[in-house]
Amino acid sequence: MNREHIRAYIKVRTALNMQPKSIHDDLCLALGDKAPSYNTVVRWSKLCREGREEVEDEPRPGRPVSETASDNIEEVRHLIDNDPYLTIDEIQVETGLSHGTTQRIVSDHLKLKKITARWIPNQLTDSQRAERVRICQENLAKFQQGTWRLCDVVTGDESWFYHKQLGRKSSNAAWTASGETPPTVVRRSHFAPKTLFCIFFKTTGPVLIHHVERGQTIDHDYYINNCLQPLVNEIKKQRPSSGTHAIKIHHDNARPHVHKDVSTYLESQGITKMLQPPYSPDLAPCDFWLFDLIKQNLTDQ
Repeated sequence: MNREHIRAYIKVRTALNMQPKSIHDDLCLALGDKAPSYNTVVRWSKLCREGREEVEDEPRPGRPVSETASDNIEEVRHLIDNDPYLTIDEIQVETGLSHGTTQRIVSDHLKLKKITARWIPNQLTDSQRAERVRICQENLAKFQQGTWRLCDVVTGDESWFYHKQLGRKSSNAAWTASGETPPTVVRRSHFAPKTLFCIFFKTTGPVLIHHVERGQTIDHDYYINNCLQPLVNEIKKQRPSSGTHAIKIHHDNARPHVHKDVSTYLESQGITKMLQPPYSPDLAPCDFWLFDLIKQNLTDQ
């Protein structure tokens, strides 16, 4: 049975004063999975009681679906290529297509979805991009050639951890019925309790987790005495036979990390300092992976 046949059946049964529940049960018994939903039966039963005679769909306003032709698809593609920030409404105005047709072209034919632009701290210059590529290629080549081993790399950085985590937008989302008051989340105060940690880890797990006391400023002397020296001692404890031999340290270009006294201390301990491209937190495991992972798991704790 097609849709018109099913609607005609609902129309006749409604004329015989049968309730939508009984009509739906009969359709389910006869058609099984192909039966219309209960809501559909209720809607058509109501339309028939109100005097509707036709069982065919009424003509719909707007342009036909055939407007998703290749010419229109290419026109929309060209507009988005020129300006990827266009909205559906703006594309609709430019092309003269309906809103629904424009939406279908973008999502179904072009397979596009709009994603919020990712915030980056700096716009790299051409020379900085070239330096970024060079450093990454050199480091990768050393691992591929066997000159360096990943298990010998220690990476570390500092980060603030709030005592109460608010969670991400996705974790704060909640289903609400029509008319219900949406949930709210109070914006975190700048003075909310937080603690600064300096964390170093390698492939086997954390090597050093240092709690920085409240009000303490991390300069190069503090970094050497309270972070690097305990780190070296812990490495020697974990590797009594080889100590710091072949160890590479990877940290970002924060001022305490690149101070000449820090470089001198690392050289004195036989530790190689890996180069970090400028303004590239996405290449530091602490920034792009570890700290985010920890904070996600601290949510609501």
